[in-house]
Amino acid sequence: MIAEIIATGDEIRTGALVDSNSAYIADRLEALGIDVLRHDTIGDNIDLLSALFQEVGGRADIAVVTGGLGPTIDDLTTEAAARAADVQLALDEVALQDILRFFEKRHRTMTDSNRKQAMLPVASQRIDNPVGTAPGFSMRIGGCVFFCLPGVPPEMKRMLSESVLPKCRKLLGRTREASCIQTISTFGLPESTTGERLEGFGDRFPDIKLGLRAKFPEIQIRLYGRHVDEETLSNHMREAADWVREKIGHRVFSSEGEPMAAVIGRLLGDRQATLAVAESCTGGLISHWLTNVAGSSGYFLLGAVTYANTSKMSVLGVSTETLDRYGAVHEHTVREMADGVRRRSGATYGIATSGIAGPDGGTPDKPVGTVCIGISTPEGSEGSRFFFPFGKRQMNKQMFAMSALDLLRRKLMAADT
Repeated sequence: MIAEIIATGDEIRTGALVDSNSAYIADRLEALGIDVLRHDTIGDNIDLLSALFQEVGGRADIAVVTGGLGPTIDDLTTEAAARAADVQLALDEVALQDILRFFEKRHRTMTDSNRKQAMLPVASQRIDNPVGTAPGFSMRIGGCVFFCLPGVPPEMKRMLSESVLPKCRKLLGRTREASCIQTISTFGLPESTTGERLEGFGDRFPDIKLGLRAKFPEIQIRLYGRHVDEETLSNHMREAADWVREKIGHRVFSSEGEPMAAVIGRLLGDRQATLAVAESCTGGLISHWLTNVAGSSGYFLLGAVTYANTSKMSVLGVSTETLDRYGAVHEHTVREMADGVRRRSGATYGIATSGIAGPDGGTPDKPVGTVCIGISTPEGSEGSRFFFPFGKRQMNKQMFAMSALDLLRRKLMAADT
């Protein structure tokens, strides 16, 4: 079954807003075993919209359209769909009552413009919006079933999950093949090197597609499998994932698409261990990532942003002699930082970062992109130095933070061997 996705609106077309909806929808449709062959972005022009709808109606089985269902004059999706199908608009009384209740609950008066949102194409099926005012609708144009949804992401996601995807499953019916998508997350290899290591995958696993996706600072390897027999597919996917992990080695940090911080949390939890973090150049980014994971209070004890040298001394106990002799960005300094935060928090492990994120502040010996990372464990502490030639401050901070967590991950895993 073939699907296309259409994102509407001048704000999307001109780049004023980034279209995250289409990627989200494509991922969900592909997981069902529906091939998404094309994405279109189109502005607020009813002639172009209706022509595109007719074009897609002649070549796709399913189309998901986002945007253009609001109450203003530039919201044209409903009218364009009706024109493409050569039908009229009619007032949907249930939709109108839903909109009225939406405003009544908020002690507001519905405007006449909102009444427009209850006008749906004749013979379409309403898709209720439990979040906002704009109902969606489904209808057939040519040989294609169109699902028209609001462009507001929380509204779109809820309606997609509760209404559209169940209908797509029914459309697949008995012809549905078993499908599976697996994300293997890696860190530390460039995309080109990762691709080179995976050469020959297609010959070895002809029924599984492999794709690389740069999601800075990690590289994701996506496996897309489909087969008439679910057990056969499961075996093939397992063999393919094992082959990928063998080729990429310790650079794989998750076989389930987990963020690095979630992997760290699981490793610490399995060992009943705790963590404290001292950050200078990363400015709290590591702590931010760690606390994005639900349940992190069970293992994350302390995060300290010790940006100034005085803070490194007063909060972490870094010696004046170390800072005077080596400076803030040095292996000895981050060792003392990691030891200090571990000692003061009582954590099992401590990690620390100090570096030069840029765009200035570098020297010939310590250019922009230099970072030192310290790890303190019950067995001792160590400091390491790395250089990442990205230049941009935000990218450097992300690389520094990810590198610190990856060093800890490998330390935790090595302790088991």
